Amino acid sequence: MNTPTVLRRILDRKREEVAGRMRHRALASVRADAEAQPAARGFVAAIQQRIAGGDPAVIAEIKKASPSKGVIREHFDPPAIARSYAQGGATCLSVLTDIDFFQGADAYLQQARAACSLPVIRKDFLIDEYQVWEARAIGADCILLIVSAFADARQLLDLSVLANEIGLDVLVEVHDRAELDVALDSGQTLVGINNRNLHTFDVTLETTYQLLPHIPADRIVVTESGIHTRDDVAAMRARDVHAFLVGEAFMRAGEPGEKLKELFFA
Repeated sequence: MNTPTVLRRILDRKREEVAGRMRHRALASVRADAEAQPAARGFVAAIQQRIAGGDPAVIAEIKKASPSKGVIREHFDPPAIARSYAQGGATCLSVLTDIDFFQGADAYLQQARAACSLPVIRKDFLIDEYQVWEARAIGADCILLIVSAFADARQLLDLSVLANEIGLDVLVEVHDRAELDVALDSGQTLVGINNRNLHTFDVTLETTYQLLPHIPADRIVVTESGIHTRDDVAAMRARDVHAFLVGEAFMRAGEPGEKLKELFFA
């Protein structure tokens, strides 16, 4: 249990980061900014609408780097990428805000969201209510909650309730059956299945395939990581998975939106 997996290293650093942010700026100030935000764009609603129309719902990720691959995109221009994705048919955006492991920034989310009309999820490792308020304050429409980031499922449930209360949608991410049970208990519509093991960073689409039979029809499955070819997309859609979170395949392309169109709509 003491083995320093990738996730554990990220979470240890994240606790330090959040403590530093709280020292720098009081929660009351962040809450005031959050409460001054206009209504969220409706992340879940956008996905539901796209799927109802018979098309895949693509959450296109804006990500400069990752712990396993290092820098993925040297020329990194979040507004331009956001516009490219919107033109390519993305339903929503995902923007990495983690600084230390993904070279992300809160400003990247703000810039990307301002450049288009798509709803945006804050992709980060959220472990504290401060970060939920912070997500709303920077303009996010949705947050990611990763089940394996919480030793106590009650804390995840509390954060998901808070998020909904302040106008945020929630994508609850799982990797195995025990985590799936926690996600289903949360009552959130979006269940993300990460095909990447966050402890080892190994990837297999079998993770989604194996968990699918245990997910009720009233939830929307979002398959995450490992989608690189049209065959991958076809295999998922044949299994009634129509929502995808894709980053690396797009980020390595010269024109991310063109790659999105090629993968999902050509």
